[in-house]
Amino acid sequence: MKKITSVLLASALLGAALAGCGSNNADTANTGNAAEAANSANSGAAGETPKVGVAIYKFDDTFMTGVRNAIDTAAKGIATVDIVDSQNSQPTQNDKVDLFVTKKYDGMLINPVDRTAAGVIIDKAKAADIPVVFLNREPLPEDMKKWDKVYYVGAKAEESGTMSGQLIVDYWKAHPEADKNGDGVLQYVMLKGEPGHQDAELRTTYSIQAIEDAGIKVEKLAEDTAMWDRVKGQEKMAAFLGSHGDKIEAVLANNDDMALGAIEALKAAGYFTGDKYMPVVGVDATAPAVQALQDGTMLGTVLNDANNQGKAAITLAALLAKGEAPTKENVGFDITDNQYVWISYKKITKDNVADAK
Repeated sequence: MKKITSVLLASALLGAALAGCGSNNADTANTGNAAEAANSANSGAAGETPKVGVAIYKFDDTFMTGVRNAIDTAAKGIATVDIVDSQNSQPTQNDKVDLFVTKKYDGMLINPVDRTAAGVIIDKAKAADIPVVFLNREPLPEDMKKWDKVYYVGAKAEESGTMSGQLIVDYWKAHPEADKNGDGVLQYVMLKGEPGHQDAELRTTYSIQAIEDAGIKVEKLAEDTAMWDRVKGQEKMAAFLGSHGDKIEAVLANNDDMALGAIEALKAAGYFTGDKYMPVVGVDATAPAVQALQDGTMLGTVLNDANNQGKAAITLAALLAKGEAPTKENVGFDITDNQYVWISYKKITKDNVADAK
């Protein structure tokens, strides 16, 4: 009898346990259904925010880091961004673009590794009907004309070159001692960015033209490419000093990183101590350059407005991704020739360094 009672008791307990499990499974299923419904609702809400694939030519570029941060900040509330590193490789960037297309993103924002490769990217974008905005490195004019959903955001390099030259002119005229040998000729060295890059070529040409336009005779002692890189800038400047020494009266660099590298080489040669000074000019007004201005080791730089470039680019990309026609009113910047947004440069010295900050 006891055995029968024990069996009945065990059966009752097992039934209760199974009922409990059944209740838990039902709750789990209900919870899962609720979560699925919530996710579905969230997906609907997210669908209203366009997805934009952003490919930067390389993440460890100082200026583009500032632009990338500006894109990330300005995207909040207007677009979901997927920002990727092209690692300074055009094939890698092409693969990133293919991934954006495969994921069926609503828009693309591309800082090309090679401006001449923009045409291929445009063809891919057009085939997938994904609007594309190029940033900071201007595609060739004929490529820009391939499609009406292609835009460019950047700054006119010739403007920055002119301002670089003017910074040297102002110093030369205010400091007669800058003419070390008293021959009335400005002996200079030039650090260039990538060979063939439009910014490098235009900044180089227009900076010297601005000096000559001011009535100052110039003599180029040396010119070499340092690929926008600080370490290479230091190496090239050390070589210039080895060849020309104190004959050098000014240093012009196509960007701040190369200028900062030149300053390190000059420091090693005894400059910026006592009365031994060298005017060095860069472009971009990056945070390290602003610090160098305050320290008195950099004469001047040209503000390449990373914040507004990033803001204008992602705003434009988000509008296009939603199928809206960009205008000055909804982009917040003038649009030239229906495809270009130009962000102005500004000369920065120690006197107005707060403007760069």
